[in-house]
Amino acid sequence: MQKFILSILIVISTLSFAQEKSEIDLVIKNWHKAAADANFREYFHFMTKDAVFIGTDPTENWAYPDFKTFAKPYFDNGKAWSFFGLERNIFVAEDADIAWFDELLDTQMGICRGSGVLQKTNEGWKIKHYVLSIAIPNENVKEITAIKEKFDDDLMKKLRAVKN
Repeated sequence: MQKFILSILIVISTLSFAQEKSEIDLVIKNWHKAAADANFREYFHFMTKDAVFIGTDPTENWAYPDFKTFAKPYFDNGKAWSFFGLERNIFVAEDADIAWFDELLDTQMGICRGSGVLQKTNEGWKIKHYVLSIAIPNENVKEITAIKEKFDDDLMKKLRAVKN
């Protein structure tokens, strides 16, 4: 009898995690869709008020209000960005209040990699932290490094000046 009850609990737990993952996947898909549709209100509704968005440029590390300010003109012009998921892996913490994911995306910048953290709120799952990276094939890293060398040097000088 104990084995039967344990089996039922395992099945329920597995179904619960599967449902959480399905809900999270839908949030991420709808978040990307809101950007593609230039729906500013909907896009930011899917994020926590203390969210962070890290973009592809080294200077793009935005707190939620700053990211809204940056993004608003794009949404107002009717063209934000279009990211379409090619592959996504979702992981849920045992307490099911935090989840994280990684995804491969088809974007206007080519193939990109996204990763993020979601938090379960009273309003459902919300994106708390997101990082977008341009995926560069290993055989092209040397030429990309050469292209961005001056930018990197200038940024390093600025960062060192701020620290001193």
